[in-house]
Amino acid sequence: MKEPIYDQIFKPKTYTLSNGKEVKQRASRTPLVLLVVLLVTVLSWEATNVDLSALRTRGYQFVIILTDMFPPNLNFLNNIWGPLFDTIQMSLLGSIAGALLAIPFALLSSSNIIKNRILNGFFKLFLSILRTLPTLITALIATFVFGLGTMAGTVAIFLFTLSYIGKLMYEHIENVDMGAFEAHESMGLSKVQAFRYAIVPDVLPTYLSVSLYAFEGNIRYAAILGYVGAGGVGLLLDERLGWRDYPSVGMVLLILMVVVFIIERISEYFRMKLT
Repeated sequence: MKEPIYDQIFKPKTYTLSNGKEVKQRASRTPLVLLVVLLVTVLSWEATNVDLSALRTRGYQFVIILTDMFPPNLNFLNNIWGPLFDTIQMSLLGSIAGALLAIPFALLSSSNIIKNRILNGFFKLFLSILRTLPTLITALIATFVFGLGTMAGTVAIFLFTLSYIGKLMYEHIENVDMGAFEAHESMGLSKVQAFRYAIVPDVLPTYLSVSLYAFEGNIRYAAILGYVGAGGVGLLLDERLGWRDYPSVGMVLLILMVVVFIIERISEYFRMKLT
């Protein structure tokens, strides 16, 4: 039997055991992997025209802008609450709607539940297409359909949440032991009923945990959707940065960090309860 090319280049070591049996130990692939990673890194460096001298000559501007943000402009605080609540509301609504609709999409994409390969392929392709669209691009398209404002942001978050949770859940469902599901079907239950009693208890903790994680991530995504006119606190950031009003930008970022931190802690608490 012909040896693999790798073994022909990097000869495996042969050891003789006490019983006289010879055992071959293949050479580690780590050096080859590191070499490939290094080669890809160099090619990427050349293709993107990375210039480290720009960091040396212009990097200090970043520090200057951060310095100008402090101390934050406390007088700007009252202007933040409205856009901030808009951001939270469209994140919450988009996350809930996307998480709920992800359930039937995940079910229809699961090849071990729905045996129709064409139907599985269609919904898997649909979720893949949604995932390839960045949230900013989706929000930009939505502004042309629904106009400027939080509706566009809500739609963008909804589509992202649907694709994200839908993919993770159908992959999880496809890895579930189907013995209980088939037993329920043999007892005369429909696929939906068998799914309800056999699969849901297994996937429900993961579903809730992933949904909470998606929501806390959506709060951060929603903060930048204002740059394409989708409303929320991102619109305020865009406006203040345009006016070079860095103390007000610092106030917006400070409040946003506090809100995200609180939401992350609450989400983490509930995720811990689910484990």
